Amino acid sequence: MKGGRHVLLTGAGGFIGSRLAEAILAAPDFRDCRLTLVDLRLPGLPNNPRVRRIEGDISTPEVLAQALDGRADIVLHLAGVLGGAAEADYALGRRINVDATLNLFEAIRNPDLPPRLVFASSIAVFGPDLPPLVDDDTPPFPTMNYGAQKRMMEIVLEQFSARGWIDGLAIRLPGVVARRDADARQKAAFLNTLFYDYAAGRNITLPVSPDGATWLISTPACVEAFLHALRVPAGALGPRRAFTLPAQRVPIEALVVALAARFPESSSRVAYRPDDALDKQFARQPALVTSIADSLGFRHDGDIGRLIDHAMR
Repeated sequence: MKGGRHVLLTGAGGFIGSRLAEAILAAPDFRDCRLTLVDLRLPGLPNNPRVRRIEGDISTPEVLAQALDGRADIVLHLAGVLGGAAEADYALGRRINVDATLNLFEAIRNPDLPPRLVFASSIAVFGPDLPPLVDDDTPPFPTMNYGAQKRMMEIVLEQFSARGWIDGLAIRLPGVVARRDADARQKAAFLNTLFYDYAAGRNITLPVSPDGATWLISTPACVEAFLHALRVPAGALGPRRAFTLPAQRVPIEALVVALAARFPESSSRVAYRPDDALDKQFARQPALVTSIADSLGFRHDGDIGRLIDHAMR
């Protein structure tokens, strides 16, 4: 299928990316689209005549040129080196999160037909020292490589959008749950494995305090946010193109209580052994107000019960 709109999805082999690919293929309003999926590996993705698969490193010029295939009308850029891995390997994080991302932005800019670009940013742009309330006017002050790299690309996206070269949105993802095989190099992996460990009856030691709280959405809600970002009319967007997605502020102890109610047969026991750095980064998140995202129609799961149900689909 060569006609129709061309959608490019990077990071398509990841947990969110693979589900997003399936959702785009199933969405009636994207039935006219052909979809290019790019990642280092693309296991288990659907065979479909509308899909073109490219296994390779998006940071290389050859793979980027092959992925764009002349032009992309819609780009969803999820590829990245995440939190702990970006912190452990600065050169790798810079190559993918900064250099490859900037090269992609440069390659797609088109003042005549600006493509819709949805960029997966992160609440890591805020850093750990947060005020009592975070809203759209809270200054980003990242302290980790990952957050700083995401913030750099947000600025580029807003600058390119202001010039009419792209039509971009940078959506800052909160904690996205749940994944049973979360990469242990991700500092927030415990938030994913908690759900499945509790359901399986395994004992759990959390590296955060029970009186902490964190911002969470489920994977299905995250996928829906990316789809919704493609549907937001360009005229509804102002100069602020980087904003935080709606998320529930979930108390850690309340989440454990809700898991106990959801899985009453579980023999799991939860202990707490706070790690100061992890507790500060992931369990001291204050009240969150997401006025820009709310006004554009983005939504979170609704309550903790729905979060758990959605997260374990």
